[in-house]
Amino acid sequence: IELVSQKSKLHPKPEGLTLQYGTAGFRTHAKHLDHIMFRMGLLATLRSKKTKSTIGVMVTASHNPEEDNGVKLIDPMGEMVTAAWEGYATQLANAEQDSLLKELKDIIKKEDIDMSEPASVYVGKDTRPSSASLSQAVLDGVSSLGGKTHDYGLVTTPQLHYMVCCCNTHGCYGSPTVEGYYQKLSQAFLQLTQNALNRTDDQKRLLVDGANGIGALKMREMEPFLRSELQVVLSNDGSSGKLNHMCGADYVKVQQKAPQGMNMGVGERCCSFDGDADRIVYYYTDSKGCFHLLDGDKIATLISTYLKELLTQAGLNLQIAVVQTAYANGSSTRYLEDVMKVTVCCTKTGVKHLHHAAQEYDIGVYFEANGHGTVSSLLNNAILQRQSPGKRAVKLLESTINLINQTVGDAISDMLMIEAVLAIRGMSAQDWDAIYTDLPNRQLKVTVCADRRVIDTTDAERRAVSPEGLQDTIDTLVKKYKSARSFVRPSGTEDVVRVYAEADTQESADSLAHEVSLAVYRLAGGIGDEPKPLH
Repeated sequence: IELVSQKSKLHPKPEGLTLQYGTAGFRTHAKHLDHIMFRMGLLATLRSKKTKSTIGVMVTASHNPEEDNGVKLIDPMGEMVTAAWEGYATQLANAEQDSLLKELKDIIKKEDIDMSEPASVYVGKDTRPSSASLSQAVLDGVSSLGGKTHDYGLVTTPQLHYMVCCCNTHGCYGSPTVEGYYQKLSQAFLQLTQNALNRTDDQKRLLVDGANGIGALKMREMEPFLRSELQVVLSNDGSSGKLNHMCGADYVKVQQKAPQGMNMGVGERCCSFDGDADRIVYYYTDSKGCFHLLDGDKIATLISTYLKELLTQAGLNLQIAVVQTAYANGSSTRYLEDVMKVTVCCTKTGVKHLHHAAQEYDIGVYFEANGHGTVSSLLNNAILQRQSPGKRAVKLLESTINLINQTVGDAISDMLMIEAVLAIRGMSAQDWDAIYTDLPNRQLKVTVCADRRVIDTTDAERRAVSPEGLQDTIDTLVKKYKSARSFVRPSGTEDVVRVYAEADTQESADSLAHEVSLAVYRLAGGIGDEPKPLH
């Protein structure tokens, strides 16, 4: 512990700076992060000693601008770190220099950590200019508590989650190398696409926007493993553009338009990764030049309906569910429940809540609308072998499960999964888009004078409990419109209240969103000018 005291002086904390470990770990301007990285190295070492397992530390700020950076901790099975330890992360990050040792000893005592246990920490980083020195600070933190590190260097966030899971399952999940990752995924993809008949080169072609980030780099490395069964045309590959600038999944989803630097032909399948390749969205333009986005709801629908068919064909009586948040488009929920008879479960916003809920089912498919998601499955090859192993559907299920990175949302794995399903079903992007039509919707924000938490919700954030009278007002407003729905919730990331509304026409959705915003403004103490109508 005394070594920590010396080493931490090399990574001093700027006085008065406080940061919060949120859903995405710590994220801020890179120049404020050196001390945080060192301390997360310390915390990961303690977590490793506590769990007697390897822990991961990923240096990335995902879809944030290039000058930002951040850090996320990865738990033994490749999942996000537990809530209690998020609290420790915040505590440790904000401790002034002279009370760092006291905070460390507090955690050791509270968690009853045996400091003589060995520790092992895997470290990875994205392509930001600041990532090299910041990941070095993490390595310094681990070594000052006598932990062992494996520095994977440049990897996508989901690749590091995969490595941690492989290590702690002693190779059952796969081999903990980048090569092992490419081999496992590509093999499963090639086995699946053998079941697609007469694919033309056009059908094998996919335009990929790499967000000028790590995903582009790793896509290039993976290409030879796919043996031209997928012909990737990579743009925003990092050779000239700036990370996430006018490109990437977040830009495409928010702006509802194609990224810069991508030459899309009519009807061509295109997709965008985000900055650390843990999210993906698809899109195409039609013959009229109209842009069509295929977001997380469309992805979840495609994958879950395919899995449901395979389970039926394999004669497996297992429960498959799609986990959504209140933001999922009402059309997708109706299609899944009414047409496909798939269980739909709604949970609070935030990928942690989705992941947790998905694990309650034999197969849980979850995607946030922003394109972050995956499939978690209790199925493994042993269970499948006990079925009739010769059955085509069982073989397909096996390959499908091997293709999915079950630890976390993974743009590369999700992309291969989508490509395989479209190929097997002989579907184009337009066919996929036509499965159901999204209801027009609108999202607005309202700033309130008190804390945004004056709004308290229940029923997976779909109903407001306080302030009094707000939910009754929303219910009355919703009744005025056809196929309508609306909810309000305090934002998880900024000091505003978010309003969502959908209805049968864009005009109705806009009008409902505006009326609900006014109700929030009036009943929850809005500040500034009253919300103005959109039209």
